[in-house]
Amino acid sequence: MGWQADFDHQIINIKDPNPWLALYLDSSLPLHDEAKRALLRGHNSRSRQILLPIIRPVAKLMIMVVKLLRLVIPAWLSSSKLLHQFIYWGLKYLVTADSNYLILRHFTIGTEILNFIADNAEVEITSTQPLRPTCLEDLKNDTFLIHDLNIYNFIIELNQTLQAEHRTLQAPAHLNFDAITDGEFELNLGRQRWCNFVDLQSAIEAYTPVYAMFLSDHDFWRATNSLQLDETIAIYISKLLKDPMALSLVNNRHPCIPLITLHAGFRLMLHGMDAELLHGYLRQQKRLQVNLSA
Repeated sequence: MGWQADFDHQIINIKDPNPWLALYLDSSLPLHDEAKRALLRGHNSRSRQILLPIIRPVAKLMIMVVKLLRLVIPAWLSSSKLLHQFIYWGLKYLVTADSNYLILRHFTIGTEILNFIADNAEVEITSTQPLRPTCLEDLKNDTFLIHDLNIYNFIIELNQTLQAEHRTLQAPAHLNFDAITDGEFELNLGRQRWCNFVDLQSAIEAYTPVYAMFLSDHDFWRATNSLQLDETIAIYISKLLKDPMALSLVNNRHPCIPLITLHAGFRLMLHGMDAELLHGYLRQQKRLQVNLSA
């Protein structure tokens, strides 16, 4: 393909339009500009074109193998510490800076979205751990596992509190957007080496069976099914904003009908996209509120 990833200096070829330029220029989705650039550069990379078709079927086969082995391997024979060390090593030495940028952003975005819901529901959440990694080293502190636990614990505590107080989630008189950062997060991506060439989607597909191997079957199942809770979070946001737009942005749906774990890699990409879109939409609403009050 002759398409380039430089989105600022494109000459339009009407006989061979650049699909990545079209997606970059399209403003229908509330994506952070630099995140959109990083995502589309990864999609247009040699790594994704060559590695992904090879890695995806191998990863699915490995997930099936690991799931079968987990039937006889005791649950205690797992290690979140080793999992996160392995993830850290791969991200530092093999994965592109664009991919690491999107991964580090994801945890802060998740924290801010949950904080926005808690602030506007007027519920104090004590069961979650705020995640704001600024460098790859921060990910070694069980960050991926805690991220999954946070979403379940948040939903449980939020709804238990609302039920105990005999109330439902409703839009407040004045929305509080203090939890939402309007701008870049302070991230240190470290040194970019010649060996950092693996794109985000290929890396996620490769890591999925590793996740299954280092976690117990129960923990892996819980982690993969947390992805469908994107719809739940979007419903909360839609209720608070009194706007169905947030719900229309997500693609991981119907958590009460869990999907099998074989498609976890692709669903994880959707989860990252859903989080970026929800955060971007909240960022837009924050700007709108500021402009209206000016």
